[in-house]
Amino acid sequence: MIWNALLVFCTSFVFIFLKSWQQLNVVHYQLWWIVPTSFAMAAAEVVTVFNMAHNGFGWVIIPIGLGSGFGSLCSTVIHKRTRKRA
Repeated sequence: MIWNALLVFCTSFVFIFLKSWQQLNVVHYQLWWIVPTSFAMAAAEVVTVFNMAHNGFGWVIIPIGLGSGFGSLCSTVIHKRTRKRA
């Protein structure tokens, strides 16, 4: 159960990190990142949905919510720092 929760947390972190990164790329008109990020998002989304379907709906809400929140926060902070250097 702990490993499943960690896996669900990590996959939702990566998926939402990429989703936020994608949105920030669109807003800042960084077109060359859109397609590769979309492919990575598709892979992370498939793994996240598979894990949710495999483990049931109930308890996975907590690690998915935490992973998603932290993923979005990290993506925003990292994107802002990398844009300052460019």
